[in-house]
Parts: sequence; structure tokens; C-alpha cells
Amino acid sequence: MAAELTTTKLNAESHLLLDQSLLRLPHELVRKNFKASQRAVEHTRDVVLSSLKSTANASLASEESVPQTLASLDSIITRMQGLKRKLEGLHEEEKAIHKSSRQRIQHLQDLYDIPSLVDVKYDEWSRIRLNRLLVDYLLRSGYEKSAKALAKEKGIEDLVDTEVFVQCNRIRDSLKKGRTTECLSWCTDNKQALRKLNSNLEFEIRLQQYIELVRTGEPAKLLEATQHARKHLAPHKDTQFLEIHRAAGLLAFTPDTQAEPYKAMYSPVRWEYLSHLFITTHHNLVSLPARPLLHIALSAGLSSLKTPSCHSSFASSSSNANSSVTSVCPICSTELKDLARNVPYAHHTKSYVETDPVVLPNGRIYGRERLLQLGAKVGVPDGQVKDPTTGEIFHQSTVRKVYIS
Repeated sequence: MAAELTTTKLNAESHLLLDQSLLRLPHELVRKNFKASQRAVEHTRDVVLSSLKSTANASLASEESVPQTLASLDSIITRMQGLKRKLEGLHEEEKAIHKSSRQRIQHLQDLYDIPSLVDVKYDEWSRIRLNRLLVDYLLRSGYEKSAKALAKEKGIEDLVDTEVFVQCNRIRDSLKKGRTTECLSWCTDNKQALRKLNSNLEFEIRLQQYIELVRTGEPAKLLEATQHARKHLAPHKDTQFLEIHRAAGLLAFTPDTQAEPYKAMYSPVRWEYLSHLFITTHHNLVSLPARPLLHIALSAGLSSLKTPSCHSSFASSSSNANSSVTSVCPICSTELKDLARNVPYAHHTKSYVETDPVVLPNGRIYGRERLLQLGAKVGVPDGQVKDPTTGEIFHQSTVRKVYIS
């Protein structure tokens, strides 16, 4: 009984290794919201104080008439009202983030209240997690409507990051279509955070704008490209020296050039590179895993089951006509074998072998009693044994006893 309880006891900490982003993302969103509020207040404060000072000085010096002074004060009031509306919007966003955080904390707390893996509540919790992983996968794959429909149907809208992925996918798609405006706007909103990450995303976007100007070959556009490079590329000379020199050399080559690296710079594939760079930068910024959570969970599960005998040509009767056994291993199944091919083998601290192990000449180990029973069942001649996996037949004198040390 004690062994059974130990086996089925739920270790909440190990389960939550996959769910770290569940709380990290709301934290990043709250921090971003606070920074936006802080910037808005500080900017408006500086403008208002400056306007009040100049208005007061002009009024005391009788440089402005009463209507002009009133107009200046009205302008200040209008600006403050604009700040109020902006802060109200940010406050509503913050309330929504806090609501989502409470739901997520409760979802994780529910796991700690489940004592055993065989508890029916664990099945319910696992089903919610599976739905979350599916929504995450759909959002990353661009199936936003399906993801929203599934989240709504299962009642997990507060446990998934729909709007974050919708914004991310919109910018990614705009880059694939050859537009840079949306991405540059995002870079401006997150300039400080990107600088801390040492991200080169904005530089790469500015470089692509430069390339598109040069691509036209028109004298006016080439002049504009030069001015663009001085304004947006030259400030990065300390970190992007080589790329800036290549950009300068691009002026001497036409889009149909075969010379590298200019051919690659003109290539439409750069737009795909920029979209991938944006996705990577975005996920790093908001603490999202680079891979879908469903892939991570599947890899962990498949790895825990994978052994060196998996993917063997002798694995089962489905791949070997001489085999006497049928594999029910999910790693070797048609549906999962390709997914599992590159995951590492399971790490087992204990080995489970039969009580009378023997090794055949082909290196495979079985229990002696099982081999004899199988031989009698399938009609193997006396004095011989048959490998149940490969179908090979060996003389019993070649079979060696195995000693476990």
C-alpha cells in the first residue's frame, strides 16, 4: 500500500515546469502597462508645466491678452483630459490582466490541492491544461479563430494569451507581405526593453527599408537611401559595422546580381528571416517559450518512453515478418514515430529484468523460461531456441547465462 501511494503521489512542482509562462507573461504585461502609464504622465507633466510657466510669465508681463491666456489654459486642460482618457484605458487593461492572473494562480493552486494522480480532479485539471496547450499551438500556427472558439467553448479565455498572439501574428504577417510600419511601431513602443535585450530587430528592419529604396534604382530613391542610412544605420556602427559596410556596397549592385552577400540582401527570403526574427524577439520580450508548449509536452512524454529498441527494424511483427511479438509501443507507432525519432532516450535509474536472463548470439537478452515456453508453443526443435523478436533460431549451447552486477 505504501509503495502504491508513493507511485501515485502527485508532484506539483514537476508539473509546473511547463507552466512558468502562465504567470510570467501577465507579469511582463503589467510591467509594460505601468511603463506606458509612467511615460504618459511624465511627458504630459513636462509639457503642462512648461506651458503653465510660459503662460504665467506672459500674463504677468502683459504680453498676452486675456483671451490668449484663456486659450492657453484651455489647451492645457484639453491635454490633461487626454491624459486622463489614456490612463483610464490603461487602467482597464491592467484590471483585465489582474483578473487573468487571479484565474491562473487559482488554476495552479488547484493542482496543489490534488493529493494523487488517480484523483478524478487530476483528470479534470489535466484536461484543462491540454486545452490550454491546444489553444497555444493553434495561436502560434495562425489559426486564431479556431483558438478563440476553443478557448470560449472550454471557458479558459483567462488562461490563454489570445490577444498577445493576435498582435504578434499581425505584425509577422505584415512583414511577410513586405510591410515594415507595424513592426517599427512595435519597436518604438518597446525601445527600452529591446535595448536591454541587445536586440538588432530595429536595425534589421531599417536595413530592409534601405534595401527596398536601393532596389528601385531611381536616382531620387538612391539619394533617399543614402539619407536613410545616415539617419538610421550609421548610429549602429559600433555593433553593426560589417552590415553597414555591406549596405554601402549594395549601391554598386543591381537586384539581379549573383555576387554574395548582395544577392542574399536583395533576396525576398529576407522578409521570412525578418518575420522569424520578430517572433523570436517578441517571445523573448514577453517571456514566451520559443517552441509551442504542446511540442515541449509531447517531447517530454515521448522521451520518457523511448528506449534503444525503439525505431528498430525488428521492433514488431508489423515491420518484421519473422517476429513473434506485436509492439504496442507508442514511440514505434505510425502516428508518433517521426516525432519521437530525435528526442533523447529515457533516463532510467532502475532496470527491470527477468529472474533467469540469458543472452543469445545476436546480443538480445530474454528469460530462459520464456524462451523455452515460446519454443514449445511454436514447435522449435529440441535443443534449439527462437528469438521472439527477430525470428532467428540458435542452438541452446550458444546461449549464455547473464549475471547482473
